[in-house]
Order: sequence, then structure tokens, then C-alpha cells
Amino acid sequence: MIDAGSTGSRIHVYRFNYCNASPTLEDEVFKEIKPGLSSYPDSPKDAADSLDPLLKLAMSKIPKELQECTPIAVKATAGLRLLGDEKSEAILKAVEEKIKNEYPFNLPKEKGVIVMGGEDEGVYAWITVNFLLNKIGQDEKLDTVAVMDLGGGSTQIVFEPLTIDHLQYPIPDSDEGYKVELKFGNFKYILYQHSYLGYGLNEARKTIMGGLITPENLPKKGPVTNKCFPEKFQKDISVEGINDPVQIVGTDKVNFRDCYKSVKSALFNKTVACTTKPCSFDGIYQPSISETFNNNEIYAFSYFYDRTTPLGLSLNPEIEDIAELARKACANKSEFKETEEDPFFCLDLTYLYALLSYGYDIQTDKKITLAKKINDIETGWCLGATIQMLDSMAQEGKLYSCSKKWNFDNY
Repeated sequence: MIDAGSTGSRIHVYRFNYCNASPTLEDEVFKEIKPGLSSYPDSPKDAADSLDPLLKLAMSKIPKELQECTPIAVKATAGLRLLGDEKSEAILKAVEEKIKNEYPFNLPKEKGVIVMGGEDEGVYAWITVNFLLNKIGQDEKLDTVAVMDLGGGSTQIVFEPLTIDHLQYPIPDSDEGYKVELKFGNFKYILYQHSYLGYGLNEARKTIMGGLITPENLPKKGPVTNKCFPEKFQKDISVEGINDPVQIVGTDKVNFRDCYKSVKSALFNKTVACTTKPCSFDGIYQPSISETFNNNEIYAFSYFYDRTTPLGLSLNPEIEDIAELARKACANKSEFKETEEDPFFCLDLTYLYALLSYGYDIQTDKKITLAKKINDIETGWCLGATIQMLDSMAQEGKLYSCSKKWNFDNY
């Protein structure tokens, strides 16, 4: 499974034992390369060629006798979605042709190389985490954990509201796809999910830097000061409606309080009409986590993990601990040497805290679990997508085609 994300491409080569109703994961090989496919908007061939190191790794790890019947899929996420249909489709076509013409793997005719919807991304991540924690695929139905994934271009939230028959907080069926009915093993799960395109960390940075700038409030001379950045920071950005680049600079008065105000104003609209209550922000329906999921675990990964753990945050923090970390990172004389090398820490940590506490309205004393791996397997959506692909193959009778070519006792 190749994850073609906004900041890079990653391959996961999984080995499963599928002797039982639910698969057992036995091994994973992982490799990441940068940049991602979206870094080649005008060169589809170069985009496709960038995947060669990943595909060659798969060739080296999968026995030759199994390569023809080993399924492969390439699923792109928010980075390609943001390029627009024409450019993204050209890149996907080039990737599909490369795999078909140069590699022996079994590429499905449908959905083999696609831009994945954000809703699928979140649900697959939910399957991954709950599968690795043995919360699903068991003989009895267990309480599941919520997942929150923060990528470069989008962020996802998925959880199973734990109310009696979901009557108190019914999840509305709508074009937004908030409600997902998922069958896994012997049980059905009714999930709430939403993917916020443009709220991934990289896109959020752009909005926080330029989202409040207009031709009317742009200074006639000089740069624009942003209180989320230290004094030596400067960056030229493009702002809609303004022809010339706008220079953003930091300040010696950088502090968490002012940065938090800027983040809330730029990103989280709590005044827009909420058609179906309750809402998180931007009029998006979301069951109250404190009322429907308060006693259950929340797992957060990707940038939630990557931007907090380098500064020493525990893997089971309260949300308020993220605010305290942001305060320290934003302090004019930060105690972290990492903030001297990376001026985005103040903004990033403030955004993480604002998203969880203000955007999703999670109580600040709620503990979450930060996870990059569970049982030495990467979190994220790839494993869940692979399990779903295997399930489809099993239903079509294609899963055991390799057994005629290979003595699995030798593998």
C-alpha cells in the first residue's frame, strides 16, 4: 500500500496470515521518501518516477513467486486533492501506467490508483488503530477508541458515539457523510467521521499567516507582523487579492495568548449557522465528545505526535499539557533549543491546542494518547485500507490465488 501524502510518499509492505475470519498481521516493511506527488504538478512522469525507490523496495522484499498475485494500491490524500482534478488525474494516470508496465504486482482495475476521499482516510485510520489495539475483530464487541489524524493538507476525526442505540445523538445521514456504517468481523459499527480539508498543519500555517490579511488592512509600507513567530522570522507569502508577495515577520513580543487569538480568528468560525446541532466549527455537525465519548480513549497521530514529542511531551498528555508546551515554545526566551532551529513550533503547538480544545470542544483535562506506532506497526490509514482491500478480495474468491504457486511453509 502506497500512501501518497502531501509531504511525501510512503510504502507499507504487509504480510498477513488469513487463516481465520479476521486477518493476522505478521510483518510490515516501511519506507518514506520526500517530496510528495503534489510537488510535481506540471510533470506527471517525474511524479510517477519518484515512486521507483518504494516499488523497488517491495520487489526486494516480496518473493518473486508471489509478486504477480500481490495486490498493490496507491492512494493519494489531500495534497493531490488541492491540485485540482486535471493535474491530479494526469499524475494518477502516469503512476498507474508505471506500475502496469514496469512492475509485476496485481493492480486492481478499479480504485487501484486514486485520490482518496478524506472520509475514507479517517475511517481507514480508525480501523488501523482499533485493529492494532484488538478492539475490533474479536469474539465480543468491545468499546473502541477515537482517532484524530493530522496530515499536511487535512485533518480527520472519527469515533463511535457511545450512547444507547445512538438515539440521544443520532448521526444524520447527509451529503456530508458524517455517518459511516462499518461491518468488521461479526459486528457492525456506526461511526461519526469528518475530514477537514485545508486544516492539515501545512495548510493551517498558510491560513494563519495570510488568512486575516486583506487589501484594505495591508500596511502601505513594511511587512506584516505575526505574533506566532519569533523576532528573526521572515517569509514571503501569496495572499488572495494582493498582487505582490506579502512579507510576514516575527516579533520580540511573541506569546501564546496573542498567537492563540490569531489562530482562533483565522481558522475556527463558531458563528456560522449550525444546521444540525451540535456543531464543532464552520457549521460542521459533530456529536459532543464530552457527552458521547468522554470515558473512552482518544488516539492522535501524524503531526499531533511529530510536533509534540520532540519537545518532551509525554505520550499520554492532558490537552492542557499541549497548551503549556505551547506557552513555553512561544516564550521570548524559550527553554527549547529546537525552537531556535524551527520557528514554527509556537504556531504549530498553539494550533494543535486550539483544534482540540476550541475546534473539537474537548475538555482540557481529557487525556489523549499520542502514537506513531502500535505494536511496532505504523498508525495512520494504510493498514485499515489494506485490510478492507483484502476483505474485498476474499469476498471475490481472489485471496488464495497465490497458494497454487507457492509453498507457504517456505515463506
